[in-house]
Amino acid sequence: MNLIGWIILGGLAGWIASKIMGTSKRQGCLMDVLVGIAGAFIGGFIFSLFGATGVGGFDVRSLLVAIVGAVIFLWLVKTFRR
Repeated sequence: MNLIGWIILGGLAGWIASKIMGTSKRQGCLMDVLVGIAGAFIGGFIFSLFGATGVGGFDVRSLLVAIVGAVIFLWLVKTFRR
């Protein structure tokens, strides 16, 4: 996947994850993209531990993997900030 694809997928995943975790008011578009890209890496790593493939392209499965990873990332950030 090219850079534009990572940015779009990261933005969507980060935005959805921030809505799920209730952090959308505190972070802007750039943070949504960064959280989503980090979530794609985290989600891909976790899914690979269970034998599934991670983020492989711009499709629904990759978006779900990135969302799961982004939610985990935001949960970790909220946990360590307290």
